[in-house]
Amino acid sequence: MKVLNLCCTQGHGFEGWFASEDDFLAQNNRGAVECPLCADTAVTRLPSAPRLNLSRARETERTASATQTAAAPPAGVDLQARWLQAVQHALRHTEDVGDRFPEEARRIHYGETAQRGIRGQASDEDRAALADEGIEVMTLPLPAAVKGSAH
Repeated sequence: MKVLNLCCTQGHGFEGWFASEDDFLAQNNRGAVECPLCADTAVTRLPSAPRLNLSRARETERTASATQTAAAPPAGVDLQARWLQAVQHALRHTEDVGDRFPEEARRIHYGETAQRGIRGQASDEDRAALADEGIEVMTLPLPAAVKGSAH
């Protein structure tokens, strides 16, 4: 198993696990590798240092250093993790009404149905019409990986 450091065109860094370099290349060429944060399929491999087991003492030293590093992840990694947690929270605590979103948002706004959190799809025109009626909506693009894990 190969663990590769990857990056999308938006600069989001993430790891990918592949059976081999050829497996990564094959999946990436057909667009099957995507950023877990933004769903970008334009993914490149970042350079990574090889792992050499030169001695047990160095391995112990490296493990201690890695533990300290793991305790304080880089700011970007922490921000990505928090964003994914927020998205997953929103998905767990809202009802998916699909393409009925504009109608259901109006029904809730005008008191025709119970107040609750909903999510779904709406066109740009539908979002503009809802805003004109004073109904606040928010666009939240979701990567396929997040969509699949929430259902």
